[in-house]
Amino acid sequence: MSDTIVIFGASGDLTSRKLIPALFQLFLKGRLPQEARIVGVSRSDFTHQKWRDLLSQSTRQYVGDQFNETAWSEFANRIFYHPGDITNSESFSALAKLLAEIETTESSSRIYYLSTMPQLYAEAIKQLGAAGLADDRHGSRRVIIEKPFGTDLKTAQRLNDSIHDVFREDQIYRIDHYLGKETVQNIFALRFANSIFEPLWNRRYVDHVQITVAEEVVVGRRGGYYDESGVLRDMFQNHLLQLLMITAMEPPARYDANLVRDEKVKVLHCIRKMVGGDFANQTFRGQYEGYLSEEGVPEESETATFAALKLYCDNWRWKDVPFYLRSGKGMSCRTTQIVIQFKQVPHILFGAKMREPLGNRLVIQVQPAEGIQLHFETKVPDSDMKTRTSTLDFSFQNQAGEADLPDAYQRLLLDAINGDASLFARSDEVELAWGIIDPIIAAWDSPAAPELHRYATGYWGPSEISDWMQEQGREWFDVCPVLN
Repeated sequence: MSDTIVIFGASGDLTSRKLIPALFQLFLKGRLPQEARIVGVSRSDFTHQKWRDLLSQSTRQYVGDQFNETAWSEFANRIFYHPGDITNSESFSALAKLLAEIETTESSSRIYYLSTMPQLYAEAIKQLGAAGLADDRHGSRRVIIEKPFGTDLKTAQRLNDSIHDVFREDQIYRIDHYLGKETVQNIFALRFANSIFEPLWNRRYVDHVQITVAEEVVVGRRGGYYDESGVLRDMFQNHLLQLLMITAMEPPARYDANLVRDEKVKVLHCIRKMVGGDFANQTFRGQYEGYLSEEGVPEESETATFAALKLYCDNWRWKDVPFYLRSGKGMSCRTTQIVIQFKQVPHILFGAKMREPLGNRLVIQVQPAEGIQLHFETKVPDSDMKTRTSTLDFSFQNQAGEADLPDAYQRLLLDAINGDASLFARSDEVELAWGIIDPIIAAWDSPAAPELHRYATGYWGPSEISDWMQEQGREWFDVCPVLN
């Protein structure tokens, strides 16, 4: 059986920067199916060879030293191009003919990757169905959809309904590249392949959890798009809630796509709903200085570029343990990290000689310095039982013989080819996530919205956010990752 990957939006940045380099690297590793074919579809008037030549230049740029001219020549023979318009049914009829010509066996598995503007998702799905390209009687048919999955709960539901008119849920792969990162997947191993962490992973020992996705860059020329989105839609509904689910979920009976996603969905079901004053007390918003001068941003915009949420998961494991989610533009550095802050010791054994302990801390660095740190108290040498915080460090990059960490799209594309949906979002998961974020967006758009704090770029958001945490007897873990 042959495999065909059809990329809609083939002339776009995602295809040249991520998708083709990822597929080429899978080819170099011998992980791409032997009979795999790649077909690009967009409105640009390219020939097969013209598109191959363009991809040769961009792939050489993005894979660097891994680029091999001989291997590329062999890989390029698998690449084809079809000029087409998603809104034109004749383009899909012509695409069907091309696929029939290049597929080497009667039965062929196909993946349709929608790397287009989100406004075209529903139309592309409709056209695939009308042209008979979703028919899986002669091989599997799967569709990969990039985020955003709607802009609120209603639009997400409409998008899901339109997709389900053509594809079954088991054929739909909603992609969030964060879940393809090695360190995110390593959370499963950390929790469920070790006996020392999971017994402590609960309300008896954990004081709180911090999940931070900080971006050093500002909005720049994306101001027009970003102002319609804001930080909650851009980062919280997808990336941060995904990290929360993996951190808080129960162990599935086995590592199976449906069972893993069942446990993730249970986490969203248990998130405590905010009411009344919760929106003022448990949410925080900010906007970096200079945002109003960005191209495409209205002069009076109240769009938040920084946000922090305090969420609770009301179940037996996590009852009353706060989960602090934080993200912002123009911050001190680029980092994604999860901090498991354990409770302080119940009794200070060494009295006044021992400084007030901060409690043990487990720090999972998702990017860019992928690794894990365990913070614990040790005695200061040659002292009278004074203590200090020490660390045990694990770094992916520093492991002897460790190959370069693969790009997230390598893992996710390979999983889609193999039919493993464990790291992809399910429809109920998407809708439940919007059900958590929508009320906060509505509260921020109301006359009773919490104050919008201004902050200078290059720091950890508004200075008031530190006061907000200190009032709760806690502090942020504001440490940029160390790159070795």
